[in-house]
Order: sequence, then C-alpha cells, then structure tokens
Amino acid sequence: MKIAEKVAEMNVTLPINPRDAEHPVDALFLNRHSPRAFGDATVSEAQMLTLLEAARWAPSANNFQPWRFAWGLRGDAGFAAMVDTMVPFNRAWAEKAAAVVAIASKTGVAKDEGVVPNPSHGFDAGAAWVSLALQAEMLGLSAHAMGGFDKAAAAAALGLPDGHEIHVLVAIGKKGDPAHLPEALRPREIPNPRQPLAELAARGQFPA
Repeated sequence: MKIAEKVAEMNVTLPINPRDAEHPVDALFLNRHSPRAFGDATVSEAQMLTLLEAARWAPSANNFQPWRFAWGLRGDAGFAAMVDTMVPFNRAWAEKAAAVVAIASKTGVAKDEGVVPNPSHGFDAGAAWVSLALQAEMLGLSAHAMGGFDKAAAAAALGLPDGHEIHVLVAIGKKGDPAHLPEALRPREIPNPRQPLAELAARGQFPA
C-alpha cells in the first residue's frame, strides 16, 4: 500500500514536505527540523517558559526528572555567555537566534545508601529535548541542538552544580532567510531525509 493510500485510510493529513513518510505520522514529525537560518523575530519569556514546561513533562525513569536547563534571550548576559562557548562554526549562525537553552542532567540520585549513579540521566534529558523541540514547532518556532561547544566553559559560565553533566546548547527562534547564511550552508536549510525504517527496526530482533 502506498503512503497516500495509508494516509487516506487513517484520515491523517500530511503537508507538502521534502520528507517522505513510509507510514502515516502527524505532520509535526515531518515538519520539525534543525535550521541554522534564524530571523530577527524575538521570542518572549512566556514562550520560553512554555517550551520548558513541555520539557518538564517528558518521560522520566522512576520519575527522577534529572534534566536541568539554563536559558537566555538574545541580549541577555546568559545568552552571550553560552554563545561565547560555541565553536566558531556554530557561533556564526547561532548568535542570530532569539534564545539559547543549555540542557544538562543530574548524574546521580539520592537513595538510602547515599547518592548512586543514575544510568538513564542522559536518556531522560534527551526525552526532554525532544519535548521542547516539538513544542517549539507547535509555537511556530524552530530549535537546533548542537554539541559543538566547550562544555567545561559552559558549565563554569552557567554555574552548573557538581554531579551534573551538560549535554547540548539549543538555539531557538523563527526561521530566517537562508540567503543570510554562508553559501555552503544554504542547501542544508531543508528537512533532512531519514534511513528506511526497515534498516532501523525489525520485528522480534534488531535489524542486521
């Protein structure tokens, strides 16, 4: 059965998009991507709190909720501090975003025997990131997570407590004109495709 037939059968509407879903999914998942071209539009504190509220409700193993966030709007000292820790490639485009969020997680959990490692802290922080990114899409915003930054410098600048690990910085804002990017980056301002599902998942076992 072709994807168009599956969509019609399940009454799911998919917009025109360079991505081609093999099975019916909400358009939110196809439309979300990580742009580098951001416009001049600002993001309000209320919008940021909505994004963080969505992240707060992410799934968490044993409800430990290890995720932690530091954020700043363009013009804030915290925004500038985070941008300053980025590698030059990321700084060149991310400094034009309306906001930046640092996502970290608490690596241990307090139990009767003391603080013990929480092996799922990074996984849970990733779930919080996805919740934030999808909420951004629903607000007409875009979020781009990046690992290209000096983690030690960011931890120091943001006062990351001991026993925590910083994972990513996230640039947030309204999509802008790709023409303002370096020429080499302009073709990458469309949603990327994905590997075929059969290469990623198999019934009863992992794919070879």
